[in-house]
Amino acid sequence: MTQDQRAMLYGVGAVGLWSTVATAFKLALATMSPVELMWIAALVSWLLIGGLVWRRNQLGLALRRGWGTALWAGLMNPVAYYLVLFAAYDRLPGQEAMALNYTWALAMAFLAVPILGQRLTRIDLLAGLVAYAGVWTIATRGQVFDVAFADPWGVAAALVSTVLWALYWLLNARDHREPLVAQWQNFTVGLPVLTALVAFGPGFDWYGWQGVGAGIYVGLFEMGIAFVLWQMAVHSVSRTAKVSNLIFLSPPVSLLLLHVIVGEPILVSTLVGLALILAGLGLQQLQKAPTPEAA
Repeated sequence: MTQDQRAMLYGVGAVGLWSTVATAFKLALATMSPVELMWIAALVSWLLIGGLVWRRNQLGLALRRGWGTALWAGLMNPVAYYLVLFAAYDRLPGQEAMALNYTWALAMAFLAVPILGQRLTRIDLLAGLVAYAGVWTIATRGQVFDVAFADPWGVAAALVSTVLWALYWLLNARDHREPLVAQWQNFTVGLPVLTALVAFGPGFDWYGWQGVGAGIYVGLFEMGIAFVLWQMAVHSVSRTAKVSNLIFLSPPVSLLLLHVIVGEPILVSTLVGLALILAGLGLQQLQKAPTPEAA
């Protein structure tokens, strides 16, 4: 097996796991609040990634340096980003929250203008128009000439989550920490904050194995194993575009799982909106795909 084939397997594994998490979110949020789900998932992910850091003999490095960056990065991810994302999933059908969240790449392109001094191309603008037409279609549930959203706060939370995620990666452009170490440090900062939010909010309670199991699943796979697999894929492939295009496989699988397991009827407006969002992302991806010489 070649290095690229191995990288593609890692990428397919990560995307496959990400395709299941919208269903896990909805199952968990049926019995607990967003902050409780976040606390369980963050604890599991912190333990998992901490074990990987220790096994790679990087714990000493993780304890010695990098905490200045972790202090603000951990408050953005996992705390702010996932709390807002889970709030969106709590208010919206999973299919809508999932589709809206896919616009984070476009949010990153627009935010890179003031933060990194980059320029928008005509393709960027066209991609944004196409994708956000999809956002409007989903937000209005097909009633595109009606500005009365079915759940404006849920839509706002989903879109704010894309901004937070894009800002996190843009501000981390100069973060030289090793990815696993950075992830563990961020969760080390975020976990006490989440613990306090639960303790002074809903409190700690038992919600049955479905909710707790879904929270553990989110921590293991969405925040843990999928992250590790994706990092391995990106760092071992000859051209990033080979694995980054795999992300387009996730939404259809997510929709199917939400329909079969959660029982959500798939809305025509979601299909149309998601098609527009993926078309916009495809336009953006096409112009930024590196040539073989620039691998």
